[in-house]
Amino acid sequence: MTNGVLEDLREIVQDVNAASSFRAALNTIVSRVRSAMSTELCSIYILDRGTGKFQFAANQGSNPDAVGRVSIGPDEGLVGLVAERAEPINLDDAPSHPRFLHLPEMGEEAFHAFLGVPIIHRRRVLGVLVVRQRERRRFDEDDEAFLITLSAQLAAVVAHAEAAGDIEALAKPTAEQEDTRFTGVSGAPGIAIGTALVMHPGTTLEIVPDKAAEDIAAELEMLDRAIGHVREDMERASRRLSSLPDEERVLFDAYLGMLDDDALVEEIRERILHGEWAQGALKQVILEHTRAFEEMRDSYLRERAADVRELGQRVLGYLRDIRQRKVDFPEDTILIGDQVTAAMLADIPVGRLRGIVSQRGSANSHVAILARALDVPAVMGAVDVPLYGVEQNTLIVDGFYGQVVANPSRPVISHYAALMDEEREFAEELEDLRDLPSATRDGQRVALWVNIGLVGDITRSLELGAEGIGLFRTEVPFMTEDRFPTEEEQRAVYREHMEAFDPRPVTMRTLDIGGDKALSYFPITEENPFLGWRGIRVTLDHPEIFMSQVRAMIKANAGLEAVLRIMLPMVSSMSEVHDARRLVHRAHREVTEEGYDVRQPLTGVMIEVPAAVYQARQIAKEVDFLAVGSNDLTQYMLAVDRNNPQVAPLYREVHPAVLRALREVSKAAHAERKGVGICGELAGTPEGAVLCVAMGYDVLSMNATHLPKVKWVIRHVSVRDCRRILARALRMDDADEILRFIRAEMVRNGLDRVVPRHELPEV
Repeated sequence: MTNGVLEDLREIVQDVNAASSFRAALNTIVSRVRSAMSTELCSIYILDRGTGKFQFAANQGSNPDAVGRVSIGPDEGLVGLVAERAEPINLDDAPSHPRFLHLPEMGEEAFHAFLGVPIIHRRRVLGVLVVRQRERRRFDEDDEAFLITLSAQLAAVVAHAEAAGDIEALAKPTAEQEDTRFTGVSGAPGIAIGTALVMHPGTTLEIVPDKAAEDIAAELEMLDRAIGHVREDMERASRRLSSLPDEERVLFDAYLGMLDDDALVEEIRERILHGEWAQGALKQVILEHTRAFEEMRDSYLRERAADVRELGQRVLGYLRDIRQRKVDFPEDTILIGDQVTAAMLADIPVGRLRGIVSQRGSANSHVAILARALDVPAVMGAVDVPLYGVEQNTLIVDGFYGQVVANPSRPVISHYAALMDEEREFAEELEDLRDLPSATRDGQRVALWVNIGLVGDITRSLELGAEGIGLFRTEVPFMTEDRFPTEEEQRAVYREHMEAFDPRPVTMRTLDIGGDKALSYFPITEENPFLGWRGIRVTLDHPEIFMSQVRAMIKANAGLEAVLRIMLPMVSSMSEVHDARRLVHRAHREVTEEGYDVRQPLTGVMIEVPAAVYQARQIAKEVDFLAVGSNDLTQYMLAVDRNNPQVAPLYREVHPAVLRALREVSKAAHAERKGVGICGELAGTPEGAVLCVAMGYDVLSMNATHLPKVKWVIRHVSVRDCRRILARALRMDDADEILRFIRAEMVRNGLDRVVPRHELPEV
């Protein structure tokens, strides 16, 4: 394509994205395409999923009155043929084609040349884009390439409109759409019904220009004053949420810690001293730190980018002397925003917050962690929710299944209200399970442990009946420093967790950093960080880092009954196992020589890459336990990044290949009489619990929130039934088929209370 054509494409896409509504976007497309291609007619047909027909949605060049009044079936006309074939159709005399559909109200019979291309999003045809000319000729290859390229870029716009209910509104432009559902991910469980309130940051870092400071001393003073104001805000926020346990409120201490962090603040001051004004220096440092977090592989650490950005914008607000606007919070506030932050929650009067919806973020977001502590339902990553379209309207937040329902009808409100009552009753029942054993009906014990990263996770985990720590992410203390933490600093952090869980076992993963999860003071740059220098590869290449960490773990275990388990991440060869075990034994010997009375820790390996699956038995011979990191193993086996929305639907933990890999690891561990656990999202799902029990996993480790329901499932199944379900599932070749089968079997076995059933009722 020529530069001129590419410029036309870019401008059309920009204009469409800037359109005030979907209808305006469609009108922009047909107008701009007709002009760019110098054609006589341009039309768009959009699929209405409700009717299964293609609506005549926008037009330039023929009868405008037909827009919104005409629809074409998927097996009718040339438009239906384009959709049926899912490929372009280019004709020089359309009326002579056997599939030509004559509709007098369209006024198109005089147009002979026809070029139609499908609008496809994730394999689904969502519409058809058509251009026509009166003369008998074929559109040339450049015309076809232009239209195909444009339709590919516009597919996401149409998909967003479909999710938002805008397509239904095309046929009923004056009707308010009821029961419009949006999907994100679960941030905190529960259901809430309330009034949407959109929160916006007072200003943004990106718009701050870089410029020289006129008075460096004055800029430094303004920075210190602004940081002081934000520190007061955070302390006030912590007091306002005083109903939370101290361990949970430590999340706000994270903000205060960043304000007191010499590295962060000193970087800003250093830029000012070199002549940058305070706002520019703040922007540069905060955005650099934000980008560093956003590039990390570990979703838990990646979510810290939002915390750094929120803090920076609060400081910027004071530097600009911008105060947050006074907000009238409804009694039943559903807080919604592009990226809801933990600090926003503190602005809401106690007792008024019912639910949270954030277009960005995940279950590891700071705000999601707080929502779980506050027992407030939250949906994260709901990218399709139109902020201004739902403001002040009734919303339903389904935090169990990551769904949001806008403008719900009476039957739907009644449906969810009944579910809320059921969940309330079920939650009360689950509280009674806290001190009961996690054992199947036929007596098989299954240990339920937690994945943990913050001190604030400790109390909630123990309250929910955690029997140990299956994954302690030791990267966190490394991320809060401007240098590698000392051995004593690490020991103090590890000791706090071990004492809290004593005498329960504690599994500590050695430092898992890499090019995609780098420390600011230990930069790693690689073209493909997922396959690069990371995890055990880094720490074995730097034994001084590995030894300091392992020595700190062993010292932290002194005098406690808790069994210390040291887990090695991203192992892909036996040589790594041998080298790491030698260092662990050496660290233990050195610590005992220093006078500590400590036992030899257990050493295990995380099975996260396919190579480790196929060497599982050899690895099991050399170590004390195996633990599957199902999140990474699934990603590596399927070559899917679950955080990439383009391919995330392909990420399936019940994919047949993944299930077979999980079974092989369990069989290998048991063949060598070694314990085997799993610490990934699969372990925290009811379906995953059934499968893991069937495979013989001894330990299921998960986020604390999932503990009660998983224990309930385990206590209501037998190993025999689980094995029968697994055997049938392993004979299936499709993840959707497997999931449907497992859920149907769970219902048949009386486990319907934990099977998704929040589908919208027929209205």
